[in-house]
Amino acid sequence: MTAIFGTCPPTFSAVREAFEANFERGAEMGARFSLVHGGEVVVDLWAGYADRQRTKPFDDKTLTAIFSSTKAIAALLIARLVDAGKLDYGQTVASVWPEFAQAGKAAITIEQAMSHQAGLSGFPDPMEPSLWFDWDAICAKLAAMAPLWPPGTASGYHPVTFGYIAGEIFRRVDGRTMGAALRQDLAVPFDLDIWIGLPDSEHDRTADMQRPNGPAKFGVINEATRAAFLTPWSSAGGRGQAEWRRAEIPSANGHATALGLARLFGALANDGWLDGEVILSPALIAEASRERIRGQDLVLPFEMSWGAGFMRNSAVKVWGQGDQTFGHSGWGGSCVFADPQTGLSGAYVMNRQSPDLIGDPRPRALIAAAYGSL
Repeated sequence: MTAIFGTCPPTFSAVREAFEANFERGAEMGARFSLVHGGEVVVDLWAGYADRQRTKPFDDKTLTAIFSSTKAIAALLIARLVDAGKLDYGQTVASVWPEFAQAGKAAITIEQAMSHQAGLSGFPDPMEPSLWFDWDAICAKLAAMAPLWPPGTASGYHPVTFGYIAGEIFRRVDGRTMGAALRQDLAVPFDLDIWIGLPDSEHDRTADMQRPNGPAKFGVINEATRAAFLTPWSSAGGRGQAEWRRAEIPSANGHATALGLARLFGALANDGWLDGEVILSPALIAEASRERIRGQDLVLPFEMSWGAGFMRNSAVKVWGQGDQTFGHSGWGGSCVFADPQTGLSGAYVMNRQSPDLIGDPRPRALIAAAYGSL
């Protein structure tokens, strides 16, 4: 029997039972699940091991890589610029990043780019995987690149390039990187253990990741999917794990605790309030999460509904049944969500990855139990 730690009141006993069941059936190495309801932490559970040798406990200080769940944080940071009147979703990317207008991209709007409609899902031509560590070089390649499909006609998931597009828009307007703004404006003031760009001082408490035991299923492979996921250069490589953790890639390499993520998104489920302060107005929560495009995604083998950087539950139904729920999933199983209709938010992190692209059964079981407990 796996020892379960943390807090879970009797009202949410079904959540604890589902969490235990994931371990008992051998689906976990280490994991944490946190829930916030009405602005209050109601569940925070963790168990297992942080290392592959199973000698280091997965505890309340353990950080895990959250991969594409990082995109939800990037979407929030862009939304805060819009809320402050410094940016508008309807303006063009080129209005803040003039070089982006090259190769037929002058009319692409910020909301189109944030909802994966820009046609830049990945680079089709060979390059060194280590180039992803050069921010300016990647942004220059994106600015010069011709779209892989007519922008605005369909969504096609941008697994890594999304972070550079959103991050460069943010930097051009704000002057800081997303990682710096996250720490200065949200993580430090509200004691949120969330990072984009992990300093060496935090590496020792980061969990080892166990890769999936099988390949992801992409369905029919096209040029957009191949560029996004299936080339040797589709993600950062060649510099080692420590360098990857240090890098700021706001689409792919955030590190966090489930509690930090659940508390941050608890604000988005509760009119923007976090510890007595409003971090995003209710109007902007609705605007950022409203549907920009819905239909068969060109990269993912799913019908998707996208907000301005947020994955919307109305199409995929992976976070309960609410149509207004939004968040993001990450490679291997992590997820974070906010449900403004019930005031519920949650986050799941783990270090044993599954091949499921969206809707990993482990968090789905936990979230279903949470809604059944309300």
